[in-house]
Amino acid sequence: MSKTHDFLSDDHAQTDALLREVCAQASQFLAKLPTQPVAGGSPPAAPFAERGGARAALSEFLTRFSPGLAASAGPRYFGFVTGGATPAALVGDWLASAIDQNATGSADSNAGALELETLALFRDMLGLPECFNGAFVSGATMANFVGLATGRQWLGTQAGVDVAEAGLAALGPVRVLSAGAHSSTIKSLAMLGLGRQSLHRVAALPGREAVDVAALAEALADAPGPCIVVANAGTVNTCDFDDLAAIAALKTRFDFWLHVDAAFAGIAAASARYRPRLAGWAAADSITVDCHKWLNVPYDSAVALTRHLPLQAEVFRNHAAYLRGEVEPGNFLQLTPENSRRFRALPAWFTLRAYGQAGYAEVVERNCDQARWLGEQIAAEPRLRLLAPVTLNGFCFAPVEGDAAALLARINATGEVFMTPTVLFGQSAIRGAISHWATTQADMERVWAAIQSVLPD
Repeated sequence: MSKTHDFLSDDHAQTDALLREVCAQASQFLAKLPTQPVAGGSPPAAPFAERGGARAALSEFLTRFSPGLAASAGPRYFGFVTGGATPAALVGDWLASAIDQNATGSADSNAGALELETLALFRDMLGLPECFNGAFVSGATMANFVGLATGRQWLGTQAGVDVAEAGLAALGPVRVLSAGAHSSTIKSLAMLGLGRQSLHRVAALPGREAVDVAALAEALADAPGPCIVVANAGTVNTCDFDDLAAIAALKTRFDFWLHVDAAFAGIAAASARYRPRLAGWAAADSITVDCHKWLNVPYDSAVALTRHLPLQAEVFRNHAAYLRGEVEPGNFLQLTPENSRRFRALPAWFTLRAYGQAGYAEVVERNCDQARWLGEQIAAEPRLRLLAPVTLNGFCFAPVEGDAAALLARINATGEVFMTPTVLFGQSAIRGAISHWATTQADMERVWAAIQSVLPD
């Protein structure tokens, strides 16, 4: 018997004890999140010389890598738009690993039924109609990819071409219109073979990131044929929203596929206060909403929604004698890029069932109030300049004098907060977003104190 087999046998016999040790380590990590430095990044030490089963691997991880991990699951990580994990979502995620379903929607498991139920809960919380079908994917990039791939297939039907069968050459050039498509959309265009150059920038409103709908109408009128329009429901820098209702109204005059990128701000629809920002998104052809952002489920998780299930299946169908070939909600093998799918719906099901719309409305509104408070402090500080009104959960600012990148480095070096660089209206800036269910006013005051502590005298 090999030594490796001995380790596997021993670990199997001690699975319960190993999981309890991991649980204890995870509990310690979570307990330290409010106090440990927010950003990690210290280089790992050299690998251990010997391998000795799961317990030895755990020891090596804790020694070499754990000290350098970011506290991105904590309440003062404001970089990107990163949520934490609610207790219920964490329970669901751990179970998803233990249960280890390949959630394709096959007949041997009711994982597909749970995913459909989760999608219904999600759709209802956001106020979207039942005509939207969906599927869990790894993140906003894949959700945008799915929506745009289905839009590409729709363009083919307008031209009498089956793009999934004949390929892009049969379709010819494609025009994608947007005022400020997220980088994940541009990446998706490259992966889909449409090319980054297929994106045509449309003018935004003055001093805004939202599209000028009149300029969009002109671009549609000038287009040689049907287009894809990518609308933003929450931009990364200023949380700006395109006028989705006005864009949807253009469908009476022009042929276009409307894809709404609502990666983080779609969750704002859980709140009656913020749902009006998304008025009109029910007219979209496809929608992206991320879950490891404001829904606060662990990475990786997002939902790709569409009202055109047959078109989506034309793109992603997988023919094999041993696979279900039906095109229907729940047969996710035929609806997503992956043949093998983690049970991503389970953490989302847990958190939606645990806290519901009322719970998420409270998180959304509290985070927005916190961002507004920080914006007020920044606006009142003569050494800083707030670059855009705080309208949701994000903020963007720069020093009145000096370099924004240098100031950001000093802020992040305090270990009290982590934010990211950006460029807004041609100016280098600092941006952040508050998306964690556990962020408190005390956290906000610590963040503000950290910013003040590194400002020049």
